[in-house]
Amino acid sequence: MGVPGEGTERGTAVVIGGGLAGLLAAWALRGYAERIVMVERDRYPEGPAFRSGVPQARHAHLLLEAGHRALDELMPGAREELLAAGAVRVPMSGVRWLSAAGWLAEYESEVAFLSCTRPLLDHAVLRRVRAEPSVRWLENTDVVGVLGTPGELTGVQVRARGDARARVRELRAEMVVDASGRTSSVPAWLARLGCPPTPEERVDAGVSYVSRMYHRPAGADPGFDALYLQTKAPGAPRLGVVLPVEDGRWIASVGSMRGAQAEPGAAGFDRQLRLLRDPSLRELLAGAEPAGAVRGFWPGPGLRRHYERRAPRGLVVIGDAVCTFNPVYGQGITVSALGARALRAAAERHGGIGHRTAHTARKGIAAAADTAWMLSSSEDVRFPTTTGGPTGVGVRAQHRYLDRVIRRATVDPGVCKALHEVMSMVAAPTALLRPAVLGAVLRGGGRG
Repeated sequence: MGVPGEGTERGTAVVIGGGLAGLLAAWALRGYAERIVMVERDRYPEGPAFRSGVPQARHAHLLLEAGHRALDELMPGAREELLAAGAVRVPMSGVRWLSAAGWLAEYESEVAFLSCTRPLLDHAVLRRVRAEPSVRWLENTDVVGVLGTPGELTGVQVRARGDARARVRELRAEMVVDASGRTSSVPAWLARLGCPPTPEERVDAGVSYVSRMYHRPAGADPGFDALYLQTKAPGAPRLGVVLPVEDGRWIASVGSMRGAQAEPGAAGFDRQLRLLRDPSLRELLAGAEPAGAVRGFWPGPGLRRHYERRAPRGLVVIGDAVCTFNPVYGQGITVSALGARALRAAAERHGGIGHRTAHTARKGIAAAADTAWMLSSSEDVRFPTTTGGPTGVGVRAQHRYLDRVIRRATVDPGVCKALHEVMSMVAAPTALLRPAVLGAVLRGGGRG
């Protein structure tokens, strides 16, 4: 038996939020918690389907190379299950990518992302977690507060959703995992307990995007698997993307920074297509039949909460509840998978779900988000309408060097490969300083 509060405790873990991050967290704790209670506001559909609790699900999603590697490590065989269900493996060399400096160079890539609709991904993970006997389910249930003191959480308060008169119940737990997303109430609940505020970083590019599903025309071969038209600061604040998804469909999304938001409906979507800096996406979709309505989404600012610096014992925060990104970079679900892997590693290291496990997990989850946050927040501040975010000489130097890398990547396959590995989160940003890359960038004088 371990000392109380150590990782060797195998009591109850409560997971707030049953979306993808919460499901992966529950799976990560299997075998290390005696009971895992999943508290979800919605009721899950029987099969892959959109639900109100995941408003971003109707837009383009992908699992970067690092993300599907982490998912397959947590859930062996999950990648093959997704592919069998219709997910598409897209090598980075299969992406026709218009960077700020021009079209990126072509080469053969082993690094790839998985593209599918969010309901397909969520249901594949849910099906696995549903079969785990240590997981208990509380659907159609709200968490309305946390239990404990400023120094330690001991559980949560719950009641039936939509009924303010319903009895509030207490769920005691050795670990509380917040996976409730970007609108998490945990900071307010901690303040109610008397906890000092958790340090935060915020950057807001005013991003919004509109999306539509299309039937891919029979026999269509545009010469690429996916298309990405990147923004270009400061004068081209729109981006466009089309990804292949299951059932022979494309999902097309157009994102914009503050001041370039789309008007509602199909007319607004079509106008955004016309305003992109290249006509490729508009021309591609001209021959495709829409498979659904136009959907809009305004995710709000990027926000990073540093729970690894300050948090009550027993608390773990994962997914968008700890770090939200500008979604145009496609990092969110990959970082959730990496965070779940860090939670699993902490439980394995300490042999349970006690305070040492939570402490180690918080640090691992923060480390899993470091690169994605640095890349997305520093790119967002290129736009003059962005508020918050990193500033100073270091950021300007980073911009200058990355601009040179991207210009060289339009003509040099080796530099393009290194850039793709960093963007896919399988290599650290320092990979762009490897001698071969640095030499090519400097020899090229920053020119493509």
